[in-house]
Amino acid sequence: MPTNNDRRKLLKQLGTATLTTALAGIPASMVKGDNTRKHERPYQLSGNINHSVCAWTYGFLSLSELCDVAGELGLKAIDLVAPKDFPLLKEKGIHCSMCYTAGEISLVNGWNDPANHEKLIAEFTEAIPLVAAAGYTNLICFSGNRRGMDDETGLQNCVAGLKKIMPLAEKHGVIIQMELFNSRVDHKDYMADKTSWGVALCKRLGSPNFKLLYDIYHMQINEGDIIRTIRDNHEWIGHYHTAGVPGRHEIDESQELYYPAIMKAIKDTGFKGYVAQEFIPSGNTPPDKIEALKKAIQICDV
Repeated sequence: MPTNNDRRKLLKQLGTATLTTALAGIPASMVKGDNTRKHERPYQLSGNINHSVCAWTYGFLSLSELCDVAGELGLKAIDLVAPKDFPLLKEKGIHCSMCYTAGEISLVNGWNDPANHEKLIAEFTEAIPLVAAAGYTNLICFSGNRRGMDDETGLQNCVAGLKKIMPLAEKHGVIIQMELFNSRVDHKDYMADKTSWGVALCKRLGSPNFKLLYDIYHMQINEGDIIRTIRDNHEWIGHYHTAGVPGRHEIDESQELYYPAIMKAIKDTGFKGYVAQEFIPSGNTPPDKIEALKKAIQICDV
């Protein structure tokens, strides 16, 4: 977290009069020099991609401040917010593009282990109506780690557990989305580390309210062949995350993926959901980090 001095520097360097809350605006470099137009965003979004940002990657800002930055950058939504913070998003006019459950959801203790089902069913039974009541749609879930379990057993266990909550999700119009992670670098032993495994789970559940959260960063590390995979499996994908490979930093020319082509492939599938930036900005100052988010939005706005 930044010190008070860092925050004062941030507030000094950020700055249009369009914001009246704790965060005064966006970096000066992002505002046109002409004072008569300084409140205009210095770029226009195409509307082809619904942009979002994951809250945890901009944790040096409070959620309230991140909402203000999102609004200035033209973002419609913020990812990975729990029900306790829904009222703040409502106040700020920012959508939650991917929700957490109200409980302490775990990446490693997931639906592939029947020992977790009772707790998970209780958490999702509580969260699904809260998500729907707030006017949101997407609720994240995780497979959990293998711990020696084979993929087929994990699939069967996930199906058995998730079937207990899918009728409630369908009733409330909430889409349960399992995130795909890489198991080579960041999430050793995680089970849902292949698109084919996730698609098999979708098919076995047979519900339009269960989809995959396709994390481009993670799947580049574990599988590669990103564009072909998206084209072949887009009907099972309900959400996307971005980040640069290697390092999980900016999605610019410093990394190996060419995001404009990936975004065009996503757009061409007819996707109408959200693409959330989940890279960890490497800049030294808050304005540098916010500038990186602006650039990422522009790269992805095909």
